[in-house]
Amino acid sequence: MACRMGWFGTTLAGCCVLAGTLPVFAGESQWVEVKSPNFSVVTDGGEKRGRDVAVRFEQMRAVFGSLLLKASVNLAVPLQIVAFRNTKELRQFAPLWNGKPVQVAGLFQGTTDRSFILLDLSVDNPWEVVFHEYAHQLMNSNMSAQTAPWFEEGFAEYFRSIEVDGKEARVGKVPDDTYRVLQQTGLAKTADLFRVQQDSSTYNESGDRRTGFYAQSSIVVHYLYDHNLIPKLGPYFDLTLRQKMGVEDAIQRSFGMSAAQFDREIRNYVSNERYTFYKLPTPAGIATNNYVVTPLSATDGNAVLADVHLHSPNYGAKAVEELEAILKTDPSNALALRGLGYAYLQKQDFEQAGKYFQKAAEGNSKDPRVHYYVALLMSREKTLAEVANVPVMTKELETSIALDPNFADAYSLLAFASAYGGDPERGLAMMRKAVALSPRNDMYVFNLAQMYMNNKKPAEAIALLQGLQSSPQPILASPAGQMLEEAQKMKQAIDSGETIATSGNVRVEAEHPADQEEQVKSAENGQVRAVTLPAQTSPRFVKGKIASVDCGAVPGAMLSLATAGRTLKLHVGDTKHVLVIGADTFSCAWSNQRAAVNYRETGEGTGEVVSVELQ
Repeated sequence: MACRMGWFGTTLAGCCVLAGTLPVFAGESQWVEVKSPNFSVVTDGGEKRGRDVAVRFEQMRAVFGSLLLKASVNLAVPLQIVAFRNTKELRQFAPLWNGKPVQVAGLFQGTTDRSFILLDLSVDNPWEVVFHEYAHQLMNSNMSAQTAPWFEEGFAEYFRSIEVDGKEARVGKVPDDTYRVLQQTGLAKTADLFRVQQDSSTYNESGDRRTGFYAQSSIVVHYLYDHNLIPKLGPYFDLTLRQKMGVEDAIQRSFGMSAAQFDREIRNYVSNERYTFYKLPTPAGIATNNYVVTPLSATDGNAVLADVHLHSPNYGAKAVEELEAILKTDPSNALALRGLGYAYLQKQDFEQAGKYFQKAAEGNSKDPRVHYYVALLMSREKTLAEVANVPVMTKELETSIALDPNFADAYSLLAFASAYGGDPERGLAMMRKAVALSPRNDMYVFNLAQMYMNNKKPAEAIALLQGLQSSPQPILASPAGQMLEEAQKMKQAIDSGETIATSGNVRVEAEHPADQEEQVKSAENGQVRAVTLPAQTSPRFVKGKIASVDCGAVPGAMLSLATAGRTLKLHVGDTKHVLVIGADTFSCAWSNQRAAVNYRETGEGTGEVVSVELQ
C-alpha cells in the first residue's frame, strides 16, 4: 500500500482514517456512480463533476499508451475512484500524523485486491498527487522489464507532470518545484542515485535525501527522454540486474559515457533549466455520451466507503462493524457481503469468508472477484489435487473472467484447475495469459516456469527463470536459481534422448505472504547439482531492417536483420516476453521493417535478442 500526499513524497506506512461513523449518503447530497469504458467514479459532487473526473483518467490512460506505443493498456488491479465534493469529507479518510489528519488534496490506497483514488473536488489541482501512483499501477500492468527505483519513481514523476485539457496533452514539462528542490538538496552522483534500492533509508525515510531522490530521478528521466536515450535503458538494466555488472561500468557500456561525464550532463541540464516537451492531440473517442450514470442508494454508498476503510490497514475492525451494520438493514447487499468475505479471508478464517462470498455469488453477483474468491476458497478446502469438484471451480473462474477479461488472478487459478483437471495445455495458456496481463508479477512467472517444467518444456522455463534470479523478492530468487539448474539438466537430458520425470506443481499466490514462503520452500527441497553456466557477452546495439521472422519454434523465433551489408540471425527466446518498443507485441509478420535491436552475440553473425525497437 502507498499513500502519496504531495510532491515532496511524504509516505506513511499505512493509510489511516478518522474514527467515527461513515459519511451519510442519504440526506444532504446525492451520490452517483459514473462508469466510463475503463473507470468507475463514485462522487457526491454531481454528475457533471463525476464525468469530468472520468474523462481526465481516460485521457491520462490514453497518454500512457502513447508514451509506451501500446494499442491497449492493462490495469491488473481494479481501481475505484471516489471524488468528494469538499475537504471536510476527504479528511475523514486522510492519513493521521501525531493523531491529526494530514492535509491532502488526493490520496491513493493500493492493495493486491483493489486500489482506491480519493480526490477533493474543491481544490484546484488534485491530480498530480494521485497520477504518480496511478503511473506505478500502469507500469506494473504493462511493462515486463524489471528496472530500478530511480527509474520507477522518475517515470512516475514524469507522468504526473503531464498536462491534459480538451485539446491537447503536454508531455515532458519539468515542474518549477523540481528545480527548487534540487537547489535545496543538491545533486547526488548519478552512480549513487542508480544504486538506491527499495529497502534503503534514502528511499523510505522522510527528509531531504528522499525528497532529493525523487527530484533527481525525475530530472534524469526527463534528460533521457530529451536526448533520445530511453532505448539505452534496456541494455543498462540487463547489465546491472541480470549480469550484475557494476553501475559505473554499465553506464559506460550502455550510454557511451563515463559516470563522471553523466554527472556533468545532468548538472548542465539542471543549471540551464531548458527542457523539451511535446504536444499530443487529446486522444480521440473519449466522449462522455456513452458513460453510464447511476444514483446510489444509501446502503450501496456506505458500502463503497466501508470498502475504503477495509483496505486501510489500521481500521479493519471498524470496517467490519460498518459492513455488518449495512447487512442489518440490507441483508442481500452484494458490496457488503463481498467486503465481509474479504475481511475474513484476510484473517485466514476461510469458513466465514466462504459463507459471505457464497451468499454474494448466489445473489447473481456481477463482481468478478466474488466468483474468484468462491473458487479460491474451494481450492483451500484441501490441496488442489484433492478437490473433488474441479468443474465447479472452473465454472466460477470462467464466470469471473467473463465479467472481467483482464482479471489476472482468475487466469492464474484457472491455469492450475485446468492442469489438475486433465487439460495441461489449457493450463499453460491460462498461465501465459495471467503473465501477459501482469508481466511484473514474479509469482505468476515462477508458476509459469514450473508449469513448463511439468510439461517437459525446459527451454521455455529457462527463458523465464534466468530473469527471476534477479527478482526483488528473495523468496523467489533463490528457488528460481535452483529450478534453473533443474531445467538445464532436463533440457540436456531431453536433447540426449533420455527419459525424464517431472516434479509436482508448486503454486505461489499473491494474497498471503506466509503461504507464499511455505509453498516456495517446497520448490527448494529438490535434489539439484551445481551447473556452471557459460559466460554471457555484453549487449550490442545495431540498426537495420527486419527481413523476415521465422516463428516455427514457438514460443521462440528467429529474426533476420539486414544491416551494413550482412544479415544477422538473431534468436528470440520467448516472443511473448521479449521487450518490444514501438509496437504492442512482437509480430511474426514483420518484413522490410526498420528496427534497432539490442542483442548478445553468440557467434559469427548470430545472437540472442534483448530488445527490439521499431523505427
